Amino acid sequence: MLYLVGLGLADETDITVKGLDIVKKAERVYLEAYTSVLLVSKEKLEAYYAREVILADREMVESSSDDILAGADKCDVAFLVVGDPFGATTHSDLVLRARTLHIPTRSIPNASILNAIGATGLQLYNFGQTVSMVFFTNAWKPSSFYDRIKENRQIGLHTLVLLDIKVKEQSLENLTRGRRIFEPPRYMTVSQCAEQMLEIEKIKQEVVYGPDSLAIGVARLGSQDQKILCGTLKQLCTSELGPPLHSLVLLGRRTHDLEKEFIEEFAINKELFNMVWDRDYAGKQ
Repeated sequence: MLYLVGLGLADETDITVKGLDIVKKAERVYLEAYTSVLLVSKEKLEAYYAREVILADREMVESSSDDILAGADKCDVAFLVVGDPFGATTHSDLVLRARTLHIPTRSIPNASILNAIGATGLQLYNFGQTVSMVFFTNAWKPSSFYDRIKENRQIGLHTLVLLDIKVKEQSLENLTRGRRIFEPPRYMTVSQCAEQMLEIEKIKQEVVYGPDSLAIGVARLGSQDQKILCGTLKQLCTSELGPPLHSLVLLGRRTHDLEKEFIEEFAINKELFNMVWDRDYAGKQ
């Protein structure tokens, strides 16, 4: 059996009782280590689980999945995923590969950013499509996220923006030369995301959002030192939320008074927040 076990968002204790029982009994235990990361080390997981944990990077999962699935038709293999098992399409692909090999699968769900974002006070049924923001380069500034945000905004819905992480990535030079030298890990911050969003708005000029649009930045959601800030995109461009992982929510106009009351507590500047809210959000649909 191949078990996909959700780990939750923060540390080693976020695993469910059911998930921990599977980890302790499995023949092999893999930790998917590139679509997201926990806030604790692999060694801390191993100490808590009393098990060896094998790191599964992008290359292993996408190119050497047969190694992960080897023998899973005869023994139990646990594949650990930060958040919920199906928070990334890669994990669906692993299940499909297992099916072609007639390996039974089972998933053990857990909290993910998609539901934990409710800690901001925004109501989950007021969210639209989730989008991703990647690191821009001088030559590559993808803007497909912009159209999805536009669709959400047209019907008044909030947009959750998932921020890029770069783990075990190679520079273009090392990649072309075939050198297995990897860059240091990089994690996008809320301020970088806000800056890139405004950069694309300047290019598109469709007034989907602007410097005065309200947004919420979150960091290390689910941990004891989680941080939440609410402000305009311009304010968030200079915000500091500390270590990763970060996410951002762009507010839609279909807002509720309860949401306003909740997120006001996180406002960088409550006077500015209330002014923008009353002008652009209150009573809007």
